[in-house]
Amino acid sequence: MENIVKAGIFGVCIGDALGVPVEFKKREDLKKSSVTGYLEYMSWNQPKGTWSDDSSLTLCIAEELTKGYDLEKIGQSFVKWNKYGHWTAHGRLFDIGGTTRHSIARLIKGESARFSGNIFEEDNGNGSLMRTLPLSFYLKDEENIEIVYQTVKEVSSITHGHFRSVFACFIYVIFAIELIKGKDKKDAYHQMQNVALKFAENQMFNPKEIQLFDRVLKNDISECDEYTISSSGYVLHSLEASLWCFLNSESYSEAVLKAVNLGEDTDTTGAITGGIAGIYYGFENIPEEWIAELVRKEDIEKLCIKLGNKLMK
Repeated sequence: MENIVKAGIFGVCIGDALGVPVEFKKREDLKKSSVTGYLEYMSWNQPKGTWSDDSSLTLCIAEELTKGYDLEKIGQSFVKWNKYGHWTAHGRLFDIGGTTRHSIARLIKGESARFSGNIFEEDNGNGSLMRTLPLSFYLKDEENIEIVYQTVKEVSSITHGHFRSVFACFIYVIFAIELIKGKDKKDAYHQMQNVALKFAENQMFNPKEIQLFDRVLKNDISECDEYTISSSGYVLHSLEASLWCFLNSESYSEAVLKAVNLGEDTDTTGAITGGIAGIYYGFENIPEEWIAELVRKEDIEKLCIKLGNKLMK
């Protein structure tokens, strides 16, 4: 388990760090000058191997899960990140989404993590999807799909409480769990589709909302043309782009570089893709130089070992 945890968490952080320097770049510009490894400074003026809020909040959740599941403590770890730079690459945060910022402000004022998240349709950025991977390790043996959904919903809703964000996280976690179980990527994808659609039908979720996920759940997102894949910060775009990159690649490096070179929200598309690609291809298939130059790699490794040991019990 420890190796799968390490592969997934490092997968997120490295995908994120590859994307940080080119965030907001247009796809056509990256086609002329593609990212092939770590760059430095540029968009955020950060040194090589620096990861952003995507990884910070992933690591916050992972750390809290080493002590067991406690929603309020996860919320407070987000506060520690926001106020004191907890689990940042260099001791201070340099990037935070608007929805996340507003929600953490409520936590700081004493609101419960159960009620802190934004819930409106315009609050469907990718800020909860980008950090949700650790829940797949925690929930991998949970046979009650309602408990899986409820847990994912709670953690997403610390910041992103709208159904669309929650359901995107649920799809991603279900898919990651199938990969953790060792399924082939296509089998895992079809199983995720079956589970998500059946659950949505049983729960009688708003069909108009579920319809928005048709390209992922009823069709095969990997068969879409690249020009139809958006890489903005909208949660549905991020889910589609990440699945598309992963399903259309044959290695960890190919998947995350494909994600980053889509442009726009490069760090987050890289992080979300990197999590599932890391799990699927394994830690040993992540390029050594990317691991070596990742900021705080020893701290991340210690956390992965701790989480892996906890979840093996």
